[in-house]
Formats: sequence, C-alpha cells, structure tokens
Amino acid sequence: MPFIRVLAIILMTGLSSCNAAKESISNTAIDTKHADYAVSLFNGKDLSGWYTYQREPEPSSEVKGLKKEDGKYIEPIGLNKDPLNVFTVVEEDGESAIRISGEVFGILVTEQEFENFHLSMEFKWGEKRYPPREDKKRDSGVLYHSVGKEGAAGRVWMRSVEIQVQEGDTGDLWCVDLTAANVRAVQLEDGKFQYNPQAEFKGIQQSGNSRYCQKSEDFEKENGEWNRLDVYAYGRESIHVVNGRKNMHLTDIGQYVNGELVALTKGKIQIQSEGAEVFYRDITIRPIEGIPVMDGL
Repeated sequence: MPFIRVLAIILMTGLSSCNAAKESISNTAIDTKHADYAVSLFNGKDLSGWYTYQREPEPSSEVKGLKKEDGKYIEPIGLNKDPLNVFTVVEEDGESAIRISGEVFGILVTEQEFENFHLSMEFKWGEKRYPPREDKKRDSGVLYHSVGKEGAAGRVWMRSVEIQVQEGDTGDLWCVDLTAANVRAVQLEDGKFQYNPQAEFKGIQQSGNSRYCQKSEDFEKENGEWNRLDVYAYGRESIHVVNGRKNMHLTDIGQYVNGELVALTKGKIQIQSEGAEVFYRDITIRPIEGIPVMDGL
C-alpha cells in the first residue's frame, strides 16, 4: 500500500539519523520502496507543509476584529490565521523547534496524508499556561489518521486517533469524533480503561468513558527535559512508544460513517495547542512494512 497517497514534496537536507536519510518538503515524489527512507516534516525554518486552525479564543485573549457577545468570542480564528502567534518557530536548547504557546485551542496540521508509517518526534513542556487550563495539567497531543473537517470535535479537532501528550498521561489513547479501536485493557474502579497486554480486548470509541484508555505505565521524563514520542501505524493497528518504551497498542482502528464502522488506516497528522506552552522538534516520518515487536508489551 502506498505511503503517501497524495504527491509528497521533498527537499534534500543532507541530514541522517540511524542510517536513514532525512529530507524535508519540496516537489519530488517520495521513494516509498525503502523502509529506511525518512522524511523530515519540520524544516527548522518555518511551518512549510503544515497549516493551522484555531477555534474561538478565551475572553482573556485580545483579538481585534473577532466577534464577541456578552464578553465572549462567538467565532473561530479559523484557517491559517494566527494573530496571537500560537504556532511559531524558535530556537530552544540550541536547536530549531516549533513553539506552541497554548493560548488558543488549535491544531497544526500536515498538508499531506500518511499511512503505514513510523512517526517520531521530541517534545518538551514550557512554563506558560492559559485559560481554561491555567490551573490544570499541561496538555497537548498528537493526532494521527486525521480525516474530515477541522472543528469536528471540541470545535477544533479533526476526526482522528490521539496519542495523548499531557503531564503524567503521555501515551494515553483518545478516540476523537466517531473513531474506534480495540485495546487489551482492564476496567478500573472509576469505569475507565487501562491498557494491559495480558487482558481481553475492549472496544474504545467516542462514547462516554470508553472513548479513552490509559497507558500501561508513565515513561515521561521530568518537566524541562525532552521526551521522544514514536507512533507506529500499519493497516488498522498502531502502537504508542514514549522514550523508547511501548505503553499502548491498538487494533481494528476504524471510524463510524453513516452508523457503520469502517476501516481507518490513513490521514493527516495534527499537533494540538491546548492551554499549555510546549515545544516540538525532530519530527520525522518513514514508511514501514509492519508493527515492530517490542519485548514485554
């Protein structure tokens, strides 16, 4: 099956990692025949290859020209408008990174769709937090197999499958807007599910407590340190890996269309702005020919 169904854009950068060539966006078709062929989704200079969508800001933010009623904004900032510089490229710890301020709930979205891939990146928390999450856990997320319209869920997210990026919860699964998957999980006293590779399969879908499944263990580093995220997705299966350790495994990934569950195997990638400052860097993707076996999980 093809790695990217739409025409990909590539520019040689001369970088390499783990013997895999890294390239960024230009205008040549990606060679999909080599499993070690990695593509850089962030060129270190700007947000080429990505677009943005932001919902309505919180009343604490000032956006000139945006409609308000009773002190609250009633329209979204929308596509490719960023008056508050929520998504910017900065230097952090001596390297280029994407800074997401968190001030407005929004998404940074790849222009391309991907399937049968290994997605890898690093993230690190910043200091700032904003309403309505100024006193809550720092929160973000990486959403894959993203399809449909922006704003389908929470007035901002696209239909997708999420690897949660949140303090203490990184690796959790969220099914966003009518997506579903099977996960080996136990049900906790509060009714929520937790991934356990020895358990029976449970259906996780966009409905009540069952739309969410906790990871098996917390492998996130201390705040201020960079964390490595890896998502391996092949066919209707995927795994979440945090700092080299697997803590979630999905099978039978699908979406409900006209009430019927159909396979969901490809889509765009979203990175969330969700009330907290966060940095992302070294974002790469490469084709794979199956899900890797990881000991113990």
